[in-house]
Formats: sequence, C-alpha cells, structure tokens
Amino acid sequence: MKMDDLKAVFAELGFENVKSYINSGNLAFDTKKTSESKLIKKIEDAVESRFGRRVHIMVRDQKDIEHLLKNNPFDGQYESHKHMHVLFLKEPLPAEKEKLLQASALPGEKYEVRGREIYNLLPNGVAGSLLTKGFFEKKPVVAYTGRNWRTVEKLATL
Repeated sequence: MKMDDLKAVFAELGFENVKSYINSGNLAFDTKKTSESKLIKKIEDAVESRFGRRVHIMVRDQKDIEHLLKNNPFDGQYESHKHMHVLFLKEPLPAEKEKLLQASALPGEKYEVRGREIYNLLPNGVAGSLLTKGFFEKKPVVAYTGRNWRTVEKLATL
C-alpha cells in the first residue's frame, strides 16, 4: 500500500498531524485519548476496508519510543545502526517463546525482551539472522514488526 493512501485513511479516521517516515508503514499521529485496543481495532478495520486485507497494527505512544531509546540494553555494543533492531510486538511474548528465542540465538546475536519490545543486537546484520528464519511465524505465532535503530531514532522525532 502506498504511504499517501495510508495517511489518507488515518486522516479520514480523524487523526491529526499524520506524518510518515519512509515507505515502511511508520506513521505518527495525534488522537484523543482512547484505549489502545479500540485504537488498533479502528485502524485495522479501516485498513482492511480500504485495502482489502487485514494487517496487524502496532501502536506506541511517543513517550514509549523515547523510553525505548533511553533504555537500550545494547547501547555502545554495536558499530552501525544496521546491527541494532527492535521488534514491536502486538502482545507480550509468551514465556515459552522467549526461552526458545534465547536458546535459538545464532552465534553473536543477542536478544533482550522488555514488555512488548525485543531489542536485537545482530553484529552480522539482519540477513541470515534468526529474524529471517521465520522464528516468529512459527507456533505460537507472534504478531510483530521490526525496525532498525536509525528508524526507531527517527520515529522519536516525528
């Protein structure tokens, strides 16, 4: 879906100050205080209605992004933003999946689960990492979206 079309959906929903960052579905917007679950359902329903497919939507407050940046457990341990990623989960990671994640990490990879985010230190890059091997698509399936550190930093400024 085109970002301009997605932004239009958000504007039609009554969100204000809708801004996008690159063509990856990153949108920032202002809205009246409402429960996250209602907000997500509203957006998912509108996206499905407009584009004909259901997609998982992850929503975070601006303060959550700022907190995430300040509390990076791998700060100073990577040379490039390409080595640092964050997975934004729709729901907390099940305990058995977290144990499996830690046990399945490839040499050099580090994962830190914090609430509904997973910090990923991938010194060999994302290509060939556990993230590209379908780990989160296997049972139990986990709805997520991943962003590299540069994108997360940019999201804090939108």
